[in-house]
Amino acid sequence: MPFSRLATVTTPTAHIGLGLAAVGRPGYINLGREADLGEDRSVDALRTRTHELLDAAYAQGVRYFDVARSYGRSEEFLADWLTARPGVTDVVVGSKWGYTYTAGWSADAETHEVKDHSVQTYDRQRAETAELLGDRLDLYQIHSVTPDSPALTDKELHARLAEAAATGLTIGFSTSGPAQADAVRAALAVTVDGEPLFRTVQSTYNVLETSAGPALAEAHDAGLTVIVKEGMANGRLAAPHAPDAVRAVAEETGLGCDAVALAVALRQPWAGVVLSGAATVPQLASNLHAAVVDLDADQLTRLAAVTEDPRTYWERRGSLAWH
Repeated sequence: MPFSRLATVTTPTAHIGLGLAAVGRPGYINLGREADLGEDRSVDALRTRTHELLDAAYAQGVRYFDVARSYGRSEEFLADWLTARPGVTDVVVGSKWGYTYTAGWSADAETHEVKDHSVQTYDRQRAETAELLGDRLDLYQIHSVTPDSPALTDKELHARLAEAAATGLTIGFSTSGPAQADAVRAALAVTVDGEPLFRTVQSTYNVLETSAGPALAEAHDAGLTVIVKEGMANGRLAAPHAPDAVRAVAEETGLGCDAVALAVALRQPWAGVVLSGAATVPQLASNLHAAVVDLDADQLTRLAAVTEDPRTYWERRGSLAWH
């Protein structure tokens, strides 16, 4: 598996990945994004920003990069960066299919992405991803699986994915919504010819939303690599939006709220990779401090007190505006 490459990297940041959701398109739901990106959100401006982030991440030991078909031009930006740096051969690249980007490079579009887990969408988007990333793609994930997703029961799709796995591509899935744990457990039961189909799972887990934790532990025990997304809760755990408990612990550690929030995810024994969604190089540097945050039992207890009911959390996330 490509993630075995991460096991040989000894830098503390090896288990932090960089996701390009926030910089691959002009509109996203992260809080504070207006200040992060400024007014120039042209293709060239975001391409340059993405390459600067990738350079900084790689220089500081990050070796997993995460994109998706629906993240605007994220695959294209990453592909350009890889092509310009042929010596970079030790990274793991993951992408996702299942959402189609429909915003036309506008932050004000009525609809930014459309979800479809059909075989037809897989075939189309797999070809689109292959055209950009070619054999640099290590991991292909079904984007945002929920318990009612047809991707969990479509045998034809499973056969297609198994064919891709037979060529060396790792097959995984991501989850979203208040029933993430149910989706993870359902996906663990999917087999093709008696063998488990999925080798990775990417789920939302953060100080505010911890409900998937037990299921992710089960996935880890079953041999899957667990990737944590939205560790910053789309900016809700960054200053100045962070709850008082997070701010207090950050002050005690001398580091940022973001580093504390990501450190909580990193310390989970089942977490293989925790994603940074930084939009600026200083944000990335602050995020990477998570690898050295040492939280004591009292601090962890205080942080656990801010956890929300999953439905409340996801209703709040669903109300966030695209900026």
